[in-house]
Amino acid sequence: MDRQGKEPIAIFGAGWVGLVTGACFAELGHEVTIRDVVPEKIERLRTGEVPFFEPDLGELLQRNADRLTFTLDAAEAAGAAELVFVCVDTPPTYSGDADLSRVWTVIDELPQLERRTILVMKSTVPVGTGEKVRAALETRGLSHIGYVSNPEFLAEGGAVDDFMHPDRIVVGSFAEADGDRVAVLYDSMEAPIVRADVASAEMIKLAANAFLTTRISFINEIANVCELVGADVERVAHGVGLDHRLGPHFLRAGIGWGGSCFGKDVSALKQLAGNSGYQFQLLSAVIEVNELQKRRVVQKLQKHLGRLRGSTVALLGLSFKPNTDDMRDAPSLVLASRLLAEGADVRAYDPAAKTHELLRGVTLCSTALEAITGADAAVIVTDWDEFRSIASAEVREAMRRPLIVDGRNLLDPETTRGAGFDYEGIGRASSPLAALPETPEVDAELAE
Repeated sequence: MDRQGKEPIAIFGAGWVGLVTGACFAELGHEVTIRDVVPEKIERLRTGEVPFFEPDLGELLQRNADRLTFTLDAAEAAGAAELVFVCVDTPPTYSGDADLSRVWTVIDELPQLERRTILVMKSTVPVGTGEKVRAALETRGLSHIGYVSNPEFLAEGGAVDDFMHPDRIVVGSFAEADGDRVAVLYDSMEAPIVRADVASAEMIKLAANAFLTTRISFINEIANVCELVGADVERVAHGVGLDHRLGPHFLRAGIGWGGSCFGKDVSALKQLAGNSGYQFQLLSAVIEVNELQKRRVVQKLQKHLGRLRGSTVALLGLSFKPNTDDMRDAPSLVLASRLLAEGADVRAYDPAAKTHELLRGVTLCSTALEAITGADAAVIVTDWDEFRSIASAEVREAMRRPLIVDGRNLLDPETTRGAGFDYEGIGRASSPLAALPETPEVDAELAE
């Protein structure tokens, strides 16, 4: 421990989870060494540049620069710490299993540490990974290294606050003393610490994300029924959420979930169950509903515009959620691809996402007004706050046809229609006057 009685910490992986975790531990007074394998990333971090957008993270790194070290050397990082946090990516494979190659690279690169060191798994991994890691450590003659599962529950766009003010902290360990050393890191936080065996700790993370996605897909199914029967899903969700047994969280209808965690973790849990001899049919439905939901926007556009070939559609928001630049598994990618396939001219604007290599064929604009000007429709894909005022006279005049498809139910339908727009939300009744535009043939008949 250092002079303040704080454990020195090493972080393997300078991605979103690793960088937030390292910065927050530094804020709590720990000396933190962050290691990554990408030289450009480490160089940028050494110069004070944050390689991605996350609110408050840049300020946190700057404020704690004297306690943070960035390195490419695995031995340097592990040798400086007694707690080694694994924060590497575990993306899905084609089969749906989690790709643990980066985890195994960390294990392979650990030096021959003499003292008692604890390997702490922050990365989301399948149940049973801890046992496999322990066996691999024993094979390498590192049986004196402890293992603790300490999954992260951070939401992009609010990760720093999530770390500093968690709902709970999960600590799963093979040896109780190892779990104690990790649990004490969070003593200053007012949050329950859930102590568990390693397998249960691994399952908690997967089960939590699976349940959240189930709620989202459920309310989206309710939204689709609401459209058919004339109900408003916003009012329905509010009424349902007031039930103390259910609560209001994750009952917002929209165009589906995305991001680096939900899809990966749900697929991993479904695959884990299948590999263990159980067919998780509920999760299969959750995934299918989400994929179909992303495509419903195209149907809404066709309802108003007819064939989309030659139409101009503006996508407002590209990142999978606001307050992040993360495009991983973003619904905008599917939506843009479908619109291009229908022959539409697609423009897009996002205040943070960098997407040039992901959206080939899409015209990227520097402002929302630029994207909307001359468009036949605007689709709210990500609920950035700046889009709340999009139903303005300036925007209406700039559009070729004032149609807004609100994929996040960000706007008030009556106010938007009152401002002169055709409006389509998710799970909300359409305007009784909304109809397909008149065709040239109809125009000719009316002129006679």
